[in-house]
Amino acid sequence: MEFEDGYSAQKLFHQGYSYTYDDVIFLPGYIGFPVEQVDLSTKLTRNISLNIPCVSSPMDTVTESSMARAMAALGGIGIIHANIPPSDQASLVKAAKSSRFPVLSNPVFRSPSDSIISLENFADAPCILVTDSGDCHGKLVGYVTKSGWMNLTDKETRLANYMVKSSDLAPWDCDLAKMICYFEEKAGNEFTPIVKGGEIVDVAGREDVERLRGYPRLVGGGSVDANGEWMVGAAIGTREADKERLQHLIKAGVNVVVLDSSQGNSLYQIDMIKYVKKTYPELDVIGGNVVTMYQADNLIKAGVDGLRVGMGSGSICTTQEVCAVGRGQATAVYKVSSLASQYGVPVIADGGISNSGHIVKALSLGASTVMMGSFLAGSAEAPGAYYCLSDGRRLKKYRGMGSLEAMTKGSDARYLGDTSKLKIAQGVVGAVADKGSVLKFVPYTMQAVKQGFQDLGAQSLKDAHDMTKTTLRLEVRTGAAQVEGGVHGLVSFEKKPF
Repeated sequence: MEFEDGYSAQKLFHQGYSYTYDDVIFLPGYIGFPVEQVDLSTKLTRNISLNIPCVSSPMDTVTESSMARAMAALGGIGIIHANIPPSDQASLVKAAKSSRFPVLSNPVFRSPSDSIISLENFADAPCILVTDSGDCHGKLVGYVTKSGWMNLTDKETRLANYMVKSSDLAPWDCDLAKMICYFEEKAGNEFTPIVKGGEIVDVAGREDVERLRGYPRLVGGGSVDANGEWMVGAAIGTREADKERLQHLIKAGVNVVVLDSSQGNSLYQIDMIKYVKKTYPELDVIGGNVVTMYQADNLIKAGVDGLRVGMGSGSICTTQEVCAVGRGQATAVYKVSSLASQYGVPVIADGGISNSGHIVKALSLGASTVMMGSFLAGSAEAPGAYYCLSDGRRLKKYRGMGSLEAMTKGSDARYLGDTSKLKIAQGVVGAVADKGSVLKFVPYTMQAVKQGFQDLGAQSLKDAHDMTKTTLRLEVRTGAAQVEGGVHGLVSFEKKPF
């Protein structure tokens, strides 16, 4: 028996309305499998597979080396922003790929005859590594901890007089499982430097290892390329100078590039797609941003391997207000995916992700991955330092790449405004609360997404995509229904997602 209950996606999204994720709700299906059998593996591009459908956004307050490494360790991928000189961006790519340990440190080096004057000498490093030459190419002779230095009476004494002597090194491909075994065998070591090609590239600490052991298990070994390194992406623009930037990134081993533009359907981007595919045919290129089938068709014909969908849906983006262009993200994802799937081009739903339900909706409506900015900003791996408010809350800066502050660093090219005398902001600067480590909260988020897929009756992304074309039913929620669907009617409540 057939029931007239809800609307098909095709019918719902052909009514002339621009829907956001919160506007629509899926009707539940039939559960015929345990949640553990839900498979979230997916495609980022035609040729790149991921274990989880998560991509960190190329924003300068979201993705640099630490975030890129953590996302790869989780089974996703990070896209390093281009709001810095090309050589610096390439260095960030290289740093993210330098070691298989999930946590990135920035080692500080000194020689045995050096002294430490203040805590500032440690910078952000957990310890200071002592080599015979005082740099990363020298032979390791020991390390100095912050507590070791703090306990000194004569703090200006030479490092050779109080350093912890050690010559133990770990290879660059030593992942978390191997590092756990290493520290169990080396009971006296608090730190071990990581070496690659005769150079000390990182340092792992016992404290980090114990902390990671308490997190949810990392998925399937992470996102690793043919060389055994973490997969890392990077953003480039569409100007002539970006061809030189791309050369730096290629030398650093970048695995995929994202052409970063707020409106991707342009002569500049189409020319850049053709250039990259001709010059580096083995390199996958993600085009965008687009929100219409017409835009997507032009970029697909130019040769993109993936499409980034979203315009004005990010929490810090004001493009729809300022320029009166864009589209509700649910509608945009469905429309573009409907076309892209015919050509085998995966879609990245970029923007508008505030919770696990939004991820379920984006993936079910046709996206293969979701790109997140604010959802990851404020985490331990996001760039920037925390600052505290008077009530004790810890915050980090989060800004749109269309904000005037970011544009002064070079992101105005993303909005085709780098040659304009007048800069028009299409984003704002704000702050987000401390979220802890992505290595902890992303696995919990993925478990919630799996439960959402189970409620739909979809055992994989392919199942969800097929159901959207056939049996999946949706409805539009009224404002009252949206209020009812969230926490309501309480004087106060404590929100603990994990």
